[in-house]
Amino acid sequence: MADSSTQSIVITAPVVDIAEVIADFERYPEWISDVKSIEIIEEYEDGYAHLVEFTLDAGVFKDSYSLRYEYAPDLSRISWTLDRASSVQKAQVGSYDIADNGDGTSTVTYTLAVDLSIPMLGMFKRKAERIIMDSALKQLKRRVEGTA
Repeated sequence: MADSSTQSIVITAPVVDIAEVIADFERYPEWISDVKSIEIIEEYEDGYAHLVEFTLDAGVFKDSYSLRYEYAPDLSRISWTLDRASSVQKAQVGSYDIADNGDGTSTVTYTLAVDLSIPMLGMFKRKAERIIMDSALKQLKRRVEGTA
């Protein structure tokens, strides 16, 4: 697996509120511009999604893939792995770690590692990962704080 990239952001909301937005996959197309469709394939007994099919269209980058999710009991960590290779990705491992700051805010740390099926120089791949994470965290902050 490739090296991972990590970024963090502070969001004015408790851990559980942030986790609920992250776990509400069916609403992703409403607030994540590149997500065109979502299909929940499998759920855990508690109703949280286990296997989710994504269809992305980010202009030059288009892909459909499935991710398998796991959740910490207190929802402070939501992690995933690529279920099957896609036309663009051979592997993907990621997580959101959400820490309560004790002041009405939480720090969300996003970690992502992607192995691509297409050749790409490491520095360009890491830059793409940083752009993806930066965009995802900013869109998550807007969504959570906008619905609070």
